[in-house]
Amino acid sequence: LGEGSGACLAVNIVRSALECHARMASFAEAGVSEK
Repeated sequence: LGEGSGACLAVNIVRSALECHARMASFAEAGVSEK
């Protein structure tokens, strides 16, 4: 295992994080109170 396999794993982790962030609900959408 070297840089190539590490880069493949890193790309998938970054893609997953970006997808999670993009689909995350806002406080208003989630119904969180402002108190």
